[in-house]
Amino acid sequence: MKRYLVLIILLSVNLSLLAQNQRWSIEKAKEWQTQNKWFCGMNYIPSNAINYTAMWDKTSFSPDLIEKEMKLAESIGLNCARVVLQYAVYEDDPKYFIKTFDKFLSICNKHGVKVMPCFFDDCTFGTNTDTKIGVQPEPLEGWYAWAWSPSPGYTMVVDEREHKKLEVYVKDMLNHFKNDERILLWDLYNEPTNTTMPERSMPLLKKVFAWAKEMDPLQPISVGMWNGNSELNDLIVANSDVITFHCYAPKDQTEEVMKEKLTYNRPVICTEWMNRVAKSKVEDILPLFYEYNVGSMVWGLVNGKTQTHLSWGHRPENLPYTGEWQHDLFTGEFVPYKASEIKLIKTLTGEK
Repeated sequence: MKRYLVLIILLSVNLSLLAQNQRWSIEKAKEWQTQNKWFCGMNYIPSNAINYTAMWDKTSFSPDLIEKEMKLAESIGLNCARVVLQYAVYEDDPKYFIKTFDKFLSICNKHGVKVMPCFFDDCTFGTNTDTKIGVQPEPLEGWYAWAWSPSPGYTMVVDEREHKKLEVYVKDMLNHFKNDERILLWDLYNEPTNTTMPERSMPLLKKVFAWAKEMDPLQPISVGMWNGNSELNDLIVANSDVITFHCYAPKDQTEEVMKEKLTYNRPVICTEWMNRVAKSKVEDILPLFYEYNVGSMVWGLVNGKTQTHLSWGHRPENLPYTGEWQHDLFTGEFVPYKASEIKLIKTLTGEK
């Protein structure tokens, strides 16, 4: 009798673990979508932060400014914000980081904005492939996002001996916030393989999917498809509860990519778009997402120290910059870059 009882318990535990390690069913994903508004938001970094390290660091976290900028987002109908977390700040003081992230969630929630946190980020636009906490550099005028800081940084991504530390970080954050309704979705890794040695990101990507599933959060998990790497995209699709993607292309190409993502029969969110220079414009793309009920997250809200109004690859020797702004809806004075864009956003979010 005891033997049968032990077998039943083991079977129950194994089935529970199996359920946790599977992605959501299509039905569950669609039910989640119906419980939420049309996702229309932005990739957010405070205008006084030159990178995400500065956003979270003890020396520069700015709740008063974040409050003002979230109020601005609310005023035009934006309801979600995607942000990259910073492992280096967590590693320095986990309790501080958790408290600070909770404060950020509270500010966003006050203004009806749900948050899409991202644990890791491979992107580097300047010379900084690893992250240092503390006071960050000032902008180098004319260089797009020159002091951008990846998370956790290239050295930790490629050194698998360091991944145990990253596991503690991911599971600690999920343990605190996995049932928090202020969070919309866990975007586990921004543009994995966007490094000098792309294949070196794959082990960490596979692990963060496993860590997140083990914690079984209330919210869905995803990683955005951002290029044509079939191995990468197959891994992402097989493990994501909700389909997310990046697309900085004109309307016809965006529509083609979007419709391909819709074939997975799951909720779809474009978590990065709007590049006016590349003809990815609000007046063309946002009505498309609205029509198909595809989530939308522009880059970004208020122009500031990241200088993302410049085009990718812009350098100081090419100043003055006289072209169309690449990103950002508002100037640093909270004035719309294009009043017609803001009017359209208000109209579509109001209708939804």
